Amino acid sequence: MERFAIEGGQPLTGSVRVHGAKNAALPILAASVLAKGESVIHDVPDLQDIQVMESILRSLGARVTRQGPSISVDPTPIHSTEVPDELMRQMRSSIFLMGPLLARFGSVRVSKPGGCTIGTRPIDLHLKGLKAMGSQIDESHGFIFCRANRLKGASIYLDIPSVGATENLLMAASLADGTTMIGNAAREPEIVDLANFLNKMGAKIKGAGEATIYVEGVPELMPAEHTVIPDRIVTGTLLVAAAITKGRIRLENVNADHLGVVMTKLRETGVEIEVERDIMTVKSSNRLTAIDRIQTSYYPGFPTDLQAPFMSLLTIANGTSVISETVFEERLKHVSELRRMGARIKVDLRTAFIEGVPELTAANVEATDLRAGAALVLAGLAANGTTIVENAHHIDRGYERIEQVLGSLGARITRIRD
Repeated sequence: MERFAIEGGQPLTGSVRVHGAKNAALPILAASVLAKGESVIHDVPDLQDIQVMESILRSLGARVTRQGPSISVDPTPIHSTEVPDELMRQMRSSIFLMGPLLARFGSVRVSKPGGCTIGTRPIDLHLKGLKAMGSQIDESHGFIFCRANRLKGASIYLDIPSVGATENLLMAASLADGTTMIGNAAREPEIVDLANFLNKMGAKIKGAGEATIYVEGVPELMPAEHTVIPDRIVTGTLLVAAAITKGRIRLENVNADHLGVVMTKLRETGVEIEVERDIMTVKSSNRLTAIDRIQTSYYPGFPTDLQAPFMSLLTIANGTSVISETVFEERLKHVSELRRMGARIKVDLRTAFIEGVPELTAANVEATDLRAGAALVLAGLAANGTTIVENAHHIDRGYERIEQVLGSLGARITRIRD
């Protein structure tokens, strides 16, 4: 087990580059199996989840090579379409391989995926969509087996704008016979990035980033080269890091268009943000102001992945803030840990009421999932004393060497290994 020791009270200053988006890189790596030949993906962060996806691809027989931030995938030697159970359990995003493996090879066998325990995340929308495209699906003893000689285009309406289901169906539809319509599709930037990669491979996708997407299936796809978009969640986390420490930092390789509501809410607290092309400068020097209400939602609403980091910031804002979590029902586990640090938070169902305090106090706290862990690191940066954040492996799933990134900005943070 590993943990972080954070000595709080140091304003962050300096410049740092934001790495590529994990949530874009994972489905793009999965999509590479649709091609006949080697694809090259650039700016892929070296994260635990990415390493699991690399291991899955290798277990299927694909040749996977990493050189710095670039990964090449050649699916030519693939000899299996059964994803190993032990790898499926490590990461929910492994489910992304269902669509491409089924479309390319005619069958796929997976177990129910793992990942952070932040609430119910059923895969029924994935399965309903694949079934509408002609797949036979058998579920038994925790395993799912799908097969289809050739998927066929279909009209599919998602009950909720699920990012994972949208991405899985996009990949499957790219090699289906006929045209597929995905209604109530997710609109996240990561959807657009995946569609751009697929179109480079020869797919015919229109409407990505909108509520309705059309995919005209093609007989085959060719390998492509692609650079992953910047990670908007990492960007948002670093913006909060500057604000919570009353610092000033310069972020490079960012896309401000992906963070509209996040920047609006930060500015409401009194944070100053300047944007010039792909560079963002953020600074804060005074005690911040509480926010009347934040409600998480699907893009372009406030991202659920930044709810926990924002809550850490609001624990020391002047006044009472309200945050409602509408996406995942169990994504308030960090509340009890922030209370250990002196935060005043009351919870009613899925709404948190945060009464700001002048300062937080260091404590030993436990990361229960990826974003909760990031929130505790941020709280530790602002707290009086040395905070210990247990379960660093959760944080490593979404932030590449976070202790080095924050350390380069002046934070006093150390990784402790047993």
